[in-house]
Amino acid sequence: MTKIAPQPGIMDIALYQGGASHLEGVSEVVKLSSNENPFGPSEAAIDAYRREALNLHRYPSTDHAELRAAIAEVHKLDADRIICGVGSDEVIHFLCQAYVGQGDEVIHTEHGFAMYRISTLAAGGIPVEAGETNRRVDVDKILASVTDRTKLVFIANPNNPTGTMLPAKKVKRLAEALPEGALLVLDGAYADYVDGFDGGAKLVDARDNVVMTRTFSKLYGLGGLRVGWGYAPRDVIDVLNRIRGPFNLSNVALAVAEAAVRDQAYADKCRAENTRLRAWLIDALAAHGVPCDKSEANFVLARFDSPEEAKACDAFLRQHGLIVRLVAGYKLPECLRITIGDEPACRRVAHTIGLFKGRA
Repeated sequence: MTKIAPQPGIMDIALYQGGASHLEGVSEVVKLSSNENPFGPSEAAIDAYRREALNLHRYPSTDHAELRAAIAEVHKLDADRIICGVGSDEVIHFLCQAYVGQGDEVIHTEHGFAMYRISTLAAGGIPVEAGETNRRVDVDKILASVTDRTKLVFIANPNNPTGTMLPAKKVKRLAEALPEGALLVLDGAYADYVDGFDGGAKLVDARDNVVMTRTFSKLYGLGGLRVGWGYAPRDVIDVLNRIRGPFNLSNVALAVAEAAVRDQAYADKCRAENTRLRAWLIDALAAHGVPCDKSEANFVLARFDSPEEAKACDAFLRQHGLIVRLVAGYKLPECLRITIGDEPACRRVAHTIGLFKGRA
């Protein structure tokens, strides 16, 4: 074994486990464990992918100017205040790398996305968990966790894995109450599923202590290409670009993401279908005695009577070729996170959970 030791915090990171996609002995599997768009990318994005195959020998741009311009045009933002990354995960990692050092603290919420803790530990920082109230972000509990060592505060809005959302008024109150030298990071991976929601962009424009991250992995169906972006004050973007690798996104990723964001008709269609099917699935599960909080994302958090029942239902679903996500690692052992699939998938999962509950 090598005697070279890693930086403090690295060995405290538990390896991230993605959603399963295969079941041994089952040929027709429905994957509802990774919050993927069941309709895939738009035809415009697929066409861009095919065209870009001819340019695989060329290096990509270092400034992502065309993609940033497209994002800015669609979302009515300042392109110079946008940074692109390998998924929004990389932008989150940049923020920790740039602003967090040994002994600095980063706040995340009780049921918040696992990457906040991982990126904090990788930077040598100390993750601080703020409690939630009924699976919802609680501003007062976050503020009670703030110290003079707090550098970043992460909240996902809507949140993963709960699907719940913090109202704009409360987000603003949180930003206003943070001490000087602390940044509020609004993770908007699921913001595209909320009709008319800007993900916090107006708050970023109004203040100097707020950053927003977004992704193409969810609504736009580009999880396999890993493209995300952030919007922040100019001085923050300048800092992040100094540690961003010059060729962190490929030609293919840049071209396809640009085509995807410009195809808003397809995005609107996917959003509408998700909204319709999400409401249907919540009602169907409730009819089987499985409640869900109101979700604003492309998944629901199904609550069972006990951790044992949740595990048993997960096993039963797997026997029927349905893969969902156990979320005990997010301190929700009695819950299953279920991606909103297409209509046949939603009906199949509701029917199977009905069968499971009917056995009791």
